[in-house]
Amino acid sequence: MRLATFRNPSGHDCYGAVTPAGIIDLRRRLGGRYPDLKSLIAKNGLDQVRRHLDDLPDYTESEVTWLPVIPEPDKIICVGLNYEDHRIEAGLESTDHPALFLRSAGSQTGHRGPIVRPRESDTLDYEAEIAVIIGEPGRRIPQAAAWNHVAGYSCYNDGSIREWQRHTRQYTAGKNFSQTGGFGPWMVTSDEIPPGAVLGLSCRLNGEVVQRSGTDQMIFSIPRLIEYISTMLTLVPGDVIVTGTPAGVGSRRTPPVWMKPGDRVEVEVEKVGVLENVIVGD
Repeated sequence: MRLATFRNPSGHDCYGAVTPAGIIDLRRRLGGRYPDLKSLIAKNGLDQVRRHLDDLPDYTESEVTWLPVIPEPDKIICVGLNYEDHRIEAGLESTDHPALFLRSAGSQTGHRGPIVRPRESDTLDYEAEIAVIIGEPGRRIPQAAAWNHVAGYSCYNDGSIREWQRHTRQYTAGKNFSQTGGFGPWMVTSDEIPPGAVLGLSCRLNGEVVQRSGTDQMIFSIPRLIEYISTMLTLVPGDVIVTGTPAGVGSRRTPPVWMKPGDRVEVEVEKVGVLENVIVGD
């Protein structure tokens, strides 16, 4: 199933199932029990969704405004330097443990929403990534059980203000400017993607491929990330793990390539879809 959060033509925030025929408004059908997508995941409501997949759609994709798949997750945990080719291009040493940082919910934007280049810097960079959405809560989750805690997958563009990222050794400042992280267009539920399946990942800037890789190139696998993160944090439904970007980022090119107003950036994840955003100025 493809599940998304969106604003309907009347201006109400909803969630629904994205089908070939259109979008089925699940909030209207299930909202009494599950007011948003996060609560649907938390209360194991996916069986309820399946009963409505043959309903007549309420909207076409062009009628809605896409929102981040999970607009208000409890946590967004991002992984730095998780592809070997990106570690090499960054000129950094390998580590025994994942490099982690957090994003805020307000730093996100949805599919076809604007990614905002802030007035403070023109060093806005793209980072194509795969987002893992947590379904089952857990603490100290062993790798052998990790896949059981995954609700689904989505596309993520971890838009980065490199100048601010490099103010200190911490990445937080460059990763949390408002509306810099694209998240969408939807999540594909984990029952459609076998555990451990190799997923291709790419980024296009104005139609040109600038990143291309796959999950088989990750330094730390998804189960390893879940094990490591859940040792520290209790993962809850709707939490998002953004799993890292491959080589080809703009800051490591000669000369550097920064996203600018008017640019169109696309992140594609195999078996999931394409996240598209346009860059605007602040």
